[in-house]
Order: sequence, then C-alpha cells, then structure tokens
Amino acid sequence: MRVFRGFHHPGIARQCALTIGNFDGVHRGHQAMLALLKSEARHRGLPACVLTFEPHPRDYFAHKLGKPELAPARIATLRDKLGELERCGVDQLVVLRFDEALASLPAQDFISQVLVQGLGARYVLVGDDFRFGAKRQGDYATLDAAGQQRGFDVARMMSYEVHGLRVSSSAVREALAAGDMDAAARLLGRPYAISGHVVHGQKLGRTLNFPTLNLRFAHDKPAAHGIFAVRVHGLAEQPLDGAASLGVRPTVEDAGRVLLEVHCLDWPAELGREGAYGKLVRVELLHKLRDEAKFDGLPALTAAIRQDVVDARAFFLSTRRQTTRDRI
Repeated sequence: MRVFRGFHHPGIARQCALTIGNFDGVHRGHQAMLALLKSEARHRGLPACVLTFEPHPRDYFAHKLGKPELAPARIATLRDKLGELERCGVDQLVVLRFDEALASLPAQDFISQVLVQGLGARYVLVGDDFRFGAKRQGDYATLDAAGQQRGFDVARMMSYEVHGLRVSSSAVREALAAGDMDAAARLLGRPYAISGHVVHGQKLGRTLNFPTLNLRFAHDKPAAHGIFAVRVHGLAEQPLDGAASLGVRPTVEDAGRVLLEVHCLDWPAELGREGAYGKLVRVELLHKLRDEAKFDGLPALTAAIRQDVVDARAFFLSTRRQTTRDRI
C-alpha cells in the first residue's frame, strides 16, 4: 500500500476508485466497504484508494471550541489504522491534514479540488450517513449529482449489522469503554490490539519485580483503559501471555501521557533482559481485569500488580481449558 500525506505528489495515481472516511478501528463495516471498493476497482482497472483525515475532524472541532470532552476516544493509532487498511487490500492511502482550510472548504470545492483534481476519482463509495464540506452541507445526493455532471460514478453502502447491531466506530468505542473485549472483537472481526515499538521507560517495574514492555499510545484519550490480560506478538516464535496496563499511571504520576505497559507472564530466556527494546510488537487486549486506580504508595501498587498477574494466569488457564473442551 502506498501512503501519501496530501495529494500533491508525483507518484500518486492519476485516477482511482475511492472511499472516504476516518476508519477508526477498521471494523467489520469498514471491511465490508473496502471489499466492495476493491471489487469495483478491479472491475474498472483502477487502484483502490482511501482518503482519510488526521487529526480526526471531531478532534479538530473540539480543540477549536475549547471543549476536549467533545473529542472522540481513539480506537486505533494511525500506525494501526494503516496496518489494517493494508491488510484489507487498499492500494493507495491519502492522509489529509484536517485544519481550518479543509474545515471551511465548501462541498462543491471539496469535490472539485480534492476528489476530481487532486485524486482523479472515477468511482466514489461512501457510507449511508456520509457528510462533507463546510458545516457538513454536502451529502450523498450532493455527491451523486456532481458525479453525473463531472463523469464519476457514486455508490452508497448501507449500514452493516452483526446480530442486529449496527457496526460503527461508536459501537466499538462503547464496547471498549465498558471493558467488553468479546463484544469489541465481534465488531472488529479480530481481537482489539495496539502495536508499537518497545521504548525505554522509568524501569520502575524492574524495581517492583514486574518488568514491563512500554508502548506509547499517541492519543491522550484511548477508547480502552484499565488493566487487561493480553497476548504479545512479535517477540518470540509463539505469542506471549501477559498482564498490561493502558492508561496514565496515576500512582507514579506520568504527566498524563498514555502508555501501554505489558508484563509478560513467562519471559523467554533467549531475549535476555534488554532484548525487547526497539522491537515492533502487537499487543492483543483480550480480557479486562479491572479499572486503572491510584494506590497509596508503591507497596499497595505492587500488591495490586501481583494480583493482576494471578488473575491473568487464571484467565489464560480457563481459556485453554475451554479450548480443550471445545476440541473434545
């Protein structure tokens, strides 16, 4: 997948089949839309292209209004979104910076400057609730009329449902906020995961006898938060079970920076003490153990971590027993 920041690049495709959206989480509804896009793109002999925005438009308006509570919790980092879009077979991704100029662009100018002149869209696929342009004045009818005038096809995909529930990023956020990781996995079509490079931290976990892998979460409002039983991919031949904290570490005061800290239950000897740093790993958050809490000092924190490890081991043991019973 080729990734472009903006569309003023010589390597960008001159024509494409396009879909537009934020694609936070790349859930099953997104996946169905991308599958249709790929089919239409192949039929027309065009690359399948996604146009997305960073920051999220609602992040931009929340900041502009001075109301951070209006910003949506973020399901995925940009890295994870790009990875999922690539796995869905997207050929080209264009990331537009959502700023004052883009926010104030009238719908007809967005069609002319971005879709036609910038991306050469010959086919445009949108969701049933798609809105665009300044003050969200543009909708499907606006786009369809412009397509007839300017010579590109427009299609609309209706809502995607799983067990009668409309699949949406909002539904995924609600499941993650409630700690219902099974529901989130059903909506996503895979376990919820966060990836990133392992970075150096304060090494506090070592002093508590619970060393951790530290991954930064690039947004200050993650959709999931708390303590989880997790599975780590990318360090050893087989995934590693662990217990992890996703949050701001209130007991040790980390200035509000969001970190994913993972303690592997059984550390591979061949990695050594420093063997994980710099590695790109993917951490699946499988089961929520508890909410993040502020403890009265390190002894209380250590006791809580010790119990988290016990609870994580119990989760994995019960999961393996259930798997064995299912096979029998």
